[in-house]
Amino acid sequence: MNQERILQIIQSPHLTEKASQQMGQKRQYVFKVSSDASKPEIKKAVESLFKVEAEQVNIVNSKTKPKRFGRFAGTRSGYKKAYVRLKPGFDIDLTV
Repeated sequence: MNQERILQIIQSPHLTEKASQQMGQKRQYVFKVSSDASKPEIKKAVESLFKVEAEQVNIVNSKTKPKRFGRFAGTRSGYKKAYVRLKPGFDIDLTV
């Protein structure tokens, strides 16, 4: 897998209160990923980008939600999240 595809797959870390609790307790990290990425692609991308070994990858598709901007109706775009659990002894530093 080339470097360009890796950077297309992993768009950003998804840092929320729930995600930061899972980082400490379950060695599980949450990333926003490309909508066409599969579990094996995400696993390879995380392993090669952060130099860690992933144990398991779970995916959640967030749906679009209707939003109003004054009198204008619109939608908030949906996205795909990947929950990546690391093997014991590995860690990702996302504070950079």
